[in-house]
Amino acid sequence: MATNKKPGKWRPRTIAVRGGQMRTAFQETAEALFLTSGYAYENAEEAEARFKGQAEGYQYSRFGNPTVTMFEQRMAALEGAPVARATASGMAAVTATFLSALRVGDHVVAAKAMFGACRYVIEEVLPRFGISHTLVDGEDIDQWQSAMKPQTKMLFLETPANPTLAIVDLKAVAKIAERGGARMVVDNAFATPALQRPFEFGAHIVVHSSTKYIDGQGRALGGVILCREDFLKEHLQIFLRNTGPSLSPFNAWVHLKSLETLDLRMREHCGNAAKVADFLAKERNVTRVLYPFRPDHPQHNLARAQMEGGGGVVTFEVEGGKKAAFGLANALKLIDVSNNLGDTKSLITHPATTTHQRLSPDARAALGVSDGMMRLSVGLEDPLDLCEDLTQALKAA
Repeated sequence: MATNKKPGKWRPRTIAVRGGQMRTAFQETAEALFLTSGYAYENAEEAEARFKGQAEGYQYSRFGNPTVTMFEQRMAALEGAPVARATASGMAAVTATFLSALRVGDHVVAAKAMFGACRYVIEEVLPRFGISHTLVDGEDIDQWQSAMKPQTKMLFLETPANPTLAIVDLKAVAKIAERGGARMVVDNAFATPALQRPFEFGAHIVVHSSTKYIDGQGRALGGVILCREDFLKEHLQIFLRNTGPSLSPFNAWVHLKSLETLDLRMREHCGNAAKVADFLAKERNVTRVLYPFRPDHPQHNLARAQMEGGGGVVTFEVEGGKKAAFGLANALKLIDVSNNLGDTKSLITHPATTTHQRLSPDARAALGVSDGMMRLSVGLEDPLDLCEDLTQALKAA
């Protein structure tokens, strides 16, 4: 199989189209989709050599697949990561990162503001394996430092966080991790490598739900873990091979092709979201708007220092709590009610009763997830149509 030239000094938009491409003898211009679970060998000796790692080649699609490899290599090039491994979903990526490396007695420090399923893994799953944790306010660097213990092996954070869009200082937390001999894990799903590359700020591991903006059209599940060679060899590779959270070749192909337009899409998502955020900030029944690139965001300056755009998500609160929030959602005619995000179509959800419903009322209050909060994933429709839909829905609510 022929391989294209390595990215070298290509710029991100070129990498998104060309990175990691492998061509067969047919010299196809579109990346090939290899729908196969197994691979044949010339002889038994070759099979033995591949399984021993003495010869290159594929053995089984749970271990590796050419289409999945292309997706992994392109993601690694875009993030500036040494290596990448794809998984069946974003949560598979998060869980595999933890369970592949952590052992009984280890400790994790994590920012409180995170996706509800990630928090469940940290608070409910890891303790079953004797792994303790401390949750901190991600914006408070002193809390990160104070939470560190000799047993701390990982620091986990989302920035921007789901759904509050809180921003964490990546450089500052990376320094704390380095001093403590721990690895900093960053969930970069909201920003994507088009807007933020955590490895440039000191991250050791980056995880993605490629289901979101990388797919970009709400079609296929997927996840990615990006890391250094030592983490892959010492922890991740053998865990993935033997536990099987594999990404299907078809989903890998869908996400691989979607990367070609990631930069273009994210610029439009950012532009639309900024316009919708400015519109909502002027509405009488909206009590708060959170968008990283608005000057009234609590960490506006930090967001601009770390990100190249504010992202496609706007979080806002309506006056009247859950009743008003539900009234707004039910009155929308263009925007869909859905807990997904990153689609070309605009989607809205009520975090307190969906993504963060497992948390206690006190825990939600501590995060600032109120009963009136709505998370809006702004799509690629005309922003004027979105604002008109929100206008009529706000009046109805």
